[in-house]
Amino acid sequence: QVQLVESGGGLVQAGGSLRLSCRASRSIFFSSMGWFRQAPGKQRELVASITTESRTNYADSVEDRFTISRDNAKNTMYLQMNNLKPEDTAVYYCNVVRFGMTHWGQGTQVTVSS
Repeated sequence: QVQLVESGGGLVQAGGSLRLSCRASRSIFFSSMGWFRQAPGKQRELVASITTESRTNYADSVEDRFTISRDNAKNTMYLQMNNLKPEDTAVYYCNVVRFGMTHWGQGTQVTVSS
């Protein structure tokens, strides 16, 4: 079992920035990882993903504003979020697929005020 702990969420004004972190309790070296988000009344959606080779993929709505990265030595994944918009308000979840098993973090709230 892998424990995932997210941090870095909070309240920010539109146009501001936040950096989310997701720290895993085990090595992420062979894991693909991603950030998802879920707004009230909406389905959970993929925001960004990063492969074991650090290839990245982004949702169209966050392209050019968000950057996903990973530090295997620290077992940590990051999401740098710039130029935040009110529609980015959601609970953000860390996701790790490790040896065929999917793990989720508990979520961190991001609220963007207009």
